[in-house]
Amino acid sequence: MQVSLQALKVFESAARQGSFRLAAEELSLTPTAVSHHISNLESRLNVGLFHRQGRRVSLTEMGIILAKATSDGFRKIDSALEDVLKAGSTVRVTTTSSLAALVLIPSQHEFELANPDISMEISTGESLDSQSYVIPIRFGEVSVAEDSDVIRSESFNVFGAVGMMPPSWSNESITLFTTEWKNKSLPAPPLAAWLDKNGLDGANIKLKKFDQELFGIQQAMAGNGLVFCSTTLTKKLLKSNLLQQFETRSIQSDLCYYVPNKYSFETKGAAKFLNWIEDILNQ
Repeated sequence: MQVSLQALKVFESAARQGSFRLAAEELSLTPTAVSHHISNLESRLNVGLFHRQGRRVSLTEMGIILAKATSDGFRKIDSALEDVLKAGSTVRVTTTSSLAALVLIPSQHEFELANPDISMEISTGESLDSQSYVIPIRFGEVSVAEDSDVIRSESFNVFGAVGMMPPSWSNESITLFTTEWKNKSLPAPPLAAWLDKNGLDGANIKLKKFDQELFGIQQAMAGNGLVFCSTTLTKKLLKSNLLQQFETRSIQSDLCYYVPNKYSFETKGAAKFLNWIEDILNQ
């Protein structure tokens, strides 16, 4: 049956207000137009929806049934529209604590200045958020991510506090902070490969491990040792002269940052964010 959505909207307003006149004011229609919509609806349904007593109206038994259904239906539509509007104007991102603290949060203002109609909400966590409009930036093994989902392949190097003298790798004891992931299925930071690439044996290195790269980086910034960590997380710190890199060569790893099903995020805000985050991670 073809029933006008406008007629249902008029009916819902009149039923809720208990008045054709008040419905007309709410919907910016004339009382005559309201009466016409309701009469046509009653004709199509072949039932009376209102008892009319002069200017007063009240719902019939059939009207009460339809009023409940239309009220519930329009409330659900309004709620869905609010969710869709928010999804279009707010980018919600969930990621690791280290990427959030060292990359996303320091860059948030830059993104929102470039996109004043879009705000960014950042949360942290390792589990995939089940809400379809939340963008999960995950840290994992390259082999488990689709090529199209990868936004940054990870490399590692050693960094220290600004002002620290370059380490003498063979003549002094060196405290080196590194990471032992909570997720035991992830490949370990490629320290052995890095030592080999840089011609070092590591005999004088004392390792101290944290479960998040953020903590080792903070220790290095405080001058308590060196840190072997992601080059992604240190970019802003190097530019801000909060960390320095020594004359050592980075090593590529089997780790990456990726967004599962990256191309399933269809809002304009999500598309702008994904282009932006890929750019800043790979600058």
